Amino acid sequence: MQNIEIPIWPYVYGGPSGTGKIRSLPEDFIVKENLSFEPSGAGEHAFLQIEKKGENTEYVARQLSRFANVRQRDVSYAGLKDRYAVTTQWFSVWLPGKADPDWTLFESDSIKVLQAVRHARKLKRGVLSGNSFKLIVRDWQGDQAKTIRQLELIKANGIANYFGSQRFGNAGQNVSKALGMFEGAKVGREQRSIYLSAVRSYLFNLILAERVAQNNWNQPVVGDTYQFDLSHSCFQSDQPDAEIIRRLEAKEIHPTGVLWGRGNADVSVDALAIEQAVIDTHPQLAQGLMASDVDRDRRALRVNVQDLHWQFIDDATLELCFTLPAGSYATSVLREIIV
Repeated sequence: MQNIEIPIWPYVYGGPSGTGKIRSLPEDFIVKENLSFEPSGAGEHAFLQIEKKGENTEYVARQLSRFANVRQRDVSYAGLKDRYAVTTQWFSVWLPGKADPDWTLFESDSIKVLQAVRHARKLKRGVLSGNSFKLIVRDWQGDQAKTIRQLELIKANGIANYFGSQRFGNAGQNVSKALGMFEGAKVGREQRSIYLSAVRSYLFNLILAERVAQNNWNQPVVGDTYQFDLSHSCFQSDQPDAEIIRRLEAKEIHPTGVLWGRGNADVSVDALAIEQAVIDTHPQLAQGLMASDVDRDRRALRVNVQDLHWQFIDDATLELCFTLPAGSYATSVLREIIV
């Protein structure tokens, strides 16, 4: 099986200006999910906002199914969250015709139920407006003035919307295992989904890396497709006009890159040439996705980092707070300033 190495993706603000440690303690990585809607207060599904520390999402979901005496498939969540962190996230439990159990009895030293409210439909994957982060970087060393300048640029201009390294597994093994799967290796359904996602993310990051290298990751290219900020809606424009340039500068829209799969090209001319050159360099991965019936999609090349603020608690401790839309990675912010 061929081993795929994950490169160091090009930086957009000159490369890290310091070193430091994240996740020295779970409390150093605090994440809060922001739902894209308000639970209605009535219905067959109990929505639980849970704060967990040192536990992964799937473990909590399994424990909820046992506690509520329901099938595991009757428990759902909007997204996976880090284990070595303090995370606040939502779960739903289908309880048709049943009263809520006493959720306080589900609590432990590592799990707290912050609120419980009913809703008519189950919680589906991805129905988040975003995630809010509070991160502590310890043992920080570097050029403090340069770090502050980089943070100011990130706040003003956003970041390259790379998929985080966790998407690819340890040493990129998820992409390598996907190649093995495409060559006939048998894998389970859950692992298949993980490997396919890793390949799409890898090809996207390569396209974004090329746009960063060309210094047009946040600029219009002839034939681009653009995505509205905080939306999945897109539109194509062969020639960027003054209004597109204005909206790009205002960060209201973003250029996109392909999430490879079956379907028609949503870009043309120069934008298509950039994407196709990357795809043509990795035919096994591209053909494997299409043979696996994965449909093509688009992802913004740039993401705004909302509500970004920071402080040096002391000379060796940096605190960062910000919000990202669902699907974007805090590690893609951190990689611009620390290594």
